[in-house]
Amino acid sequence: MADADDVRRLALALPHVVEIDSDGFDFRVADKGFVWSYPERRPGHPRVLRTDVAVLYVGDEAEKQALLLGEPELFFTTPAYDGLPLVMLRLERVDAGRLEELVTDAWRMRAPESLVGGPEARPGPPADLTRS
Repeated sequence: MADADDVRRLALALPHVVEIDSDGFDFRVADKGFVWSYPERRPGHPRVLRTDVAVLYVGDEAEKQALLLGEPELFFTTPAYDGLPLVMLRLERVDAGRLEELVTDAWRMRAPESLVGGPEARPGPPADLTRS
């Protein structure tokens, strides 16, 4: 089980990450977002930033569909995200190792190649999220 603090710890451990001022969390590398709080929009209600759900950059539609179909207990989307390489992740359902992988992969896809260091480089913190 993960939460916003875990996302923050993992994201800020990656090179050249900036946290944007937000009521939730919003992380960028090279001015490109890679993980942020889900801005839930419901008709007739103001937008609510949900820190229990992370929006992740996934690169392309194929990866998005693979995640949505392969792990529906973790990932979902809404019509507002149709055609965008983004998925929503239910933080309370993801374990530490998987969250680290997802945040790091999102960072790698958005970071300049000079930061990533090549296709095999996987910068990131150790999965030290031992809470249950």
